[in-house]
Amino acid sequence: MTLRVDARASFSLVGSVLKYLAVPLCFPLVVALYYGEPVAPFLATILVTVTVGVGLERLDPDPDLRTREGFLMVAATWLAVALVGTIPYLIEAHGLPPLVAPVHPESTLAHPANALFEAMSGFTTTGATVLGDISFESHTRSIMLWRQLTQWLGGMGIVVLAVAILPELSVGGAQLMDAEAPGPGIEKLTPRIAETARALWGAYLGITVLQAILLYSLSVTGVDPAMTLYNAVAHALTTMPTGGFSPEARSIEAFSAAAQWIIIPFMVAAGTNFALFWHVLTGDPRQLVRDSEFKFYIGVLAVLTAIIGGILFTGGFAQVAPEGGTFDAAYLDTVSGQITGQIEPAIRHAAFQAAAIVTTTGYASMDFNAWGPAAQGVLLFAMFVGGSAGSTGGAVKIVRWYVILKSLRRELFTTAHPEAVRPIRLGGNPIDERALRGIYMFTLLYLALFVAAAVILFVDALRVGLNVTVLEMIATAATAIGNVGPAFGSFGPMGGYLSLSDPSKLFVVFLMWIGRLEIFPVLVLLTPEYWQR
Repeated sequence: MTLRVDARASFSLVGSVLKYLAVPLCFPLVVALYYGEPVAPFLATILVTVTVGVGLERLDPDPDLRTREGFLMVAATWLAVALVGTIPYLIEAHGLPPLVAPVHPESTLAHPANALFEAMSGFTTTGATVLGDISFESHTRSIMLWRQLTQWLGGMGIVVLAVAILPELSVGGAQLMDAEAPGPGIEKLTPRIAETARALWGAYLGITVLQAILLYSLSVTGVDPAMTLYNAVAHALTTMPTGGFSPEARSIEAFSAAAQWIIIPFMVAAGTNFALFWHVLTGDPRQLVRDSEFKFYIGVLAVLTAIIGGILFTGGFAQVAPEGGTFDAAYLDTVSGQITGQIEPAIRHAAFQAAAIVTTTGYASMDFNAWGPAAQGVLLFAMFVGGSAGSTGGAVKIVRWYVILKSLRRELFTTAHPEAVRPIRLGGNPIDERALRGIYMFTLLYLALFVAAAVILFVDALRVGLNVTVLEMIATAATAIGNVGPAFGSFGPMGGYLSLSDPSKLFVVFLMWIGRLEIFPVLVLLTPEYWQR
């Protein structure tokens, strides 16, 4: 059988990306030197990624990138960077015998399945974690910063970054960006796709730096001493990619209300189409108010904030603290007393969690396990909404729901007026019927995969005797495929996924991978038609 795909060309380009992954690895290396921590985890990883990258590049010195090769290259790249991302975690736990002693042999990331889970969660910006103890007593500052950096690299996209800086990827850059970037498509902002990629990454970097400065100013002014320079940089690295990792065990609850208010608009910005920022920076701010997707996105956030805020304001919290849960009776009494009947905290926590879940950032301003069923039901709904196309957010995407609602409205209209011809428009432009079918098929496939994943995870939990509820497994499946992060119960914002069996962890790794690439680029690789001539 003759293969229809030039796999050598695809893996050669994967090698190019891996080779240059050594550059961002220098950042935690410098941090390790500053804090006097072992540098072996990063030096060894740099050596491995450069060696493997150069070796793969030699498979095809002059690769010809077509659409089929693009799908394989993107899917393989995300899998490869996640595998490389596990190396620092494993070396911190095991060392490099007999040359380097382990630093934290007690780390939960000593297990390869856990290390892969954490790395894939980082690069896919999911934010789900299997760290048993999130603290600097159990992990070095440089390793924790590497964890944050994986999300920043994965946010705008590893391959989009490669298209921006590697000339050999510029020719097929449009196919690569369409295959990797979250959402129905990437708007071409400039005549050359490489320039578009650089424009997107420029906006991404600039907003990240701005957030870090604003957060650190809270520490400098004495408003929030806990927001040190390290914490400011660490959280800026995981807000814009809608990642949600935090070096603090209590996530954003560990910081002041001022810090939470600063983070909210940046999460909203992270869920916005980055092409709109380019238009604003080039002197056309009216694009924001003209963009129908952006207006619908802000409207959804406002409605969810109002609903959750009303529930919290009226005391919509859990009745009792569950035994062995992530919060106790004292915590429940404290938060309900601080929020019930209080406008500012009710609005703040509602706006924060609505933005965090809709944009799939996954931060938590409090343990929402302490919320009542009504508020948690709203959060479960929000897990399927997603950010805008061309943003770093995951899930279904707001533009698809917008188009589906407009399509439903059209069907109702044409039922009453069968002779009418009424195209669906987005931003004043008619949407091709083939594109509409693609949106319907993606959404149906997404929901079908979610249902199947929830069943598989729940059955495996029963198999190993894990005490979980159906709601917890439903939310776990939704957060994995939607790259959201926290679910409910022990898998909630103050918990983690460590209790899952190894097969379930690897299945969640698959869900995070396929969810970040929006299903089709991975599933197409599993069809015989893709490979056969």
